[in-house]
Amino acid sequence: MDTASLYVDAGMASGIRLRENDELARSPKLPEDKLQMFSSGGPQAHFEDFLGRHSMRVRAGEQISFGTYFNGFPASYWRRWTSVRDIRLEVRTRGTGTVTVYKSNARGSLQRVDGQHVDGATTSTFQLSLKPFGDGGWYWFDLASSSGELVLEHAEWQTAGGEAAKGQVTLEITTMNKPDFCLNNARILSENPDVLENVKEILIVDQGTQKVEDQKGFADVRDALGGKLRIINQANLGGSGGFARGMYEAVENGSDYVLLLDDDVVVEPESIDRLLTFADHCRKPTIVGGHMFDLYSRSVLHTFGEVVDPFRIVPAAPHSDMEVRHDFSVANLRQTPWLHRRVDVDYNGWWMCLIPTKIIKDIGLSLPLFIKWDDAEYGLRAREAGYATVSMPGAAVWHVSWLDKDDLVGWQSYFHERNRLITTLIHSPYKRGGRVLRESVQADVKHLVSMQYFTQHGRIEALKDIFKGPHELHKVLGTKLPEINALKAEYPDAQVREDVDDFPAPKIGRGPLGGAPIGMPSKKELVPWGIKTVARQLVEAPNAESAERPQGFLAHRDNRWFRLAHYDSIVVSNAEGTGASWYRRDPKKLKSMLIEATALHLRIYREWDTLAEQYRNAVADITSLDAWKKTFDAGSGDRK
Repeated sequence: MDTASLYVDAGMASGIRLRENDELARSPKLPEDKLQMFSSGGPQAHFEDFLGRHSMRVRAGEQISFGTYFNGFPASYWRRWTSVRDIRLEVRTRGTGTVTVYKSNARGSLQRVDGQHVDGATTSTFQLSLKPFGDGGWYWFDLASSSGELVLEHAEWQTAGGEAAKGQVTLEITTMNKPDFCLNNARILSENPDVLENVKEILIVDQGTQKVEDQKGFADVRDALGGKLRIINQANLGGSGGFARGMYEAVENGSDYVLLLDDDVVVEPESIDRLLTFADHCRKPTIVGGHMFDLYSRSVLHTFGEVVDPFRIVPAAPHSDMEVRHDFSVANLRQTPWLHRRVDVDYNGWWMCLIPTKIIKDIGLSLPLFIKWDDAEYGLRAREAGYATVSMPGAAVWHVSWLDKDDLVGWQSYFHERNRLITTLIHSPYKRGGRVLRESVQADVKHLVSMQYFTQHGRIEALKDIFKGPHELHKVLGTKLPEINALKAEYPDAQVREDVDDFPAPKIGRGPLGGAPIGMPSKKELVPWGIKTVARQLVEAPNAESAERPQGFLAHRDNRWFRLAHYDSIVVSNAEGTGASWYRRDPKKLKSMLIEATALHLRIYREWDTLAEQYRNAVADITSLDAWKKTFDAGSGDRK
């Protein structure tokens, strides 16, 4: 029931107009009856009224709306990207009541379109135009029962011209020691055979030591999938190596598409059919991705779409009014105006992404980046070749939240730094990459004054490896991570202990700045603060006692560079909540790493044009099927 708000809405739709009235919405004396429109304490759908995947009961005298994420029709996306201009809604009901069709525009304003009184077993059909949906808007329908219950037996959004021939898709999951997730998704697919009609093959690229095929129940799931499941065991080549293998195999087996899926997800199986149907109707080959909901807070959407800021080469929201981590249980589709504006994106995360093999044959496979930036870079490369990416509402997975991760610290910092720079060298339209080098230097300073020396070591290695050139990427794809992890023994900040009591007890004291609250410096104060802080950490020796006992304990949510910079020694918990590390200030490391990182940035700045030309010229070669086949063959395992 924690996902019910994604499928049905029993609340009021008029709240959307209240949200547009800023003065009223901000009023501290908002009337109680108006306030109820925003709360989750209003009318609710009942568990026992869900009669199956496609059927629902509306109790006597009640109304249910299907103007929701999974059941509304995202008309503006079909209007923009496909050749379809008219659709048909077919609703089969049993009982007495009404079926009412609504639409919205890009501003989120609701309009009644059509309706029909129903009595007994009835099929209601509505012919609907997509012409007025140029910038945004949805279609949906509501059911209202009369004195008795009304049962929705089935409903479909259909193209007016009938069913188009669907292409064949290879569904590929890349996994690394998450066999339980993989087997669960394979089981979900086996229990929904209707969505597998056009799935040519289900491919699991297993790069871990905990094998999916060794899990209890694997044989039953394999048999239930009727011979469509294949496992490829290969060396750990990261996400890009696993997904590139899926792309490669889809081309080789003659599929029209490859659908890439992360391993730590739960898939809504209907999404597979929706992505495929939409892609088949697109006017030209188009990458079509699904959205990501939080696996542990299932009504929360990660983002509605992302672009790459070309000046900074960082992910960004396409519109300023778009919310990150929107909770549909608090404000559903009909109550949230910004969800009705079409969002055009640069890329879609590879947690769920459908790519036509025509595009793969044209622009190649993933860059050999291991992890980080492979999906964004591919979207940018496709766009430059004339292929769009669409993040499609109504198709999604539930994925482990980013809130439980901090991938800018630790071993992943190497891949973040290197791959962001490579993406910038290849795609930035600005001289010397816009702000990227400046922000990279700033990040170095933040990590160093925060005593995150292992993280900074990885970032320095990333800068060095930029000069080794693009053809080195395939060579180090399977070896770089072990090299980075081998350095952990040299850095206390990289060593995690499960219990804070494993560290010496913090000494009693008021803490830095006499115990006063430590806030982030303003933008105007940032440069003077940075100079002063680095100078102090270079010149001032750490407190002698801080090497033996930490000055305190810092929760991860308080683990910010402007606070850490004031400590000589501090125990910090990790993002997952599974352990903590002891950070200790080392002026010698700060000095040597700062000098080395600065020199490397200056060299990249001077050689930028040469490096950019080198990487751009190599893209076609290092992403080719032949180049990847050599890497696969070098790291191949048993095929099943």
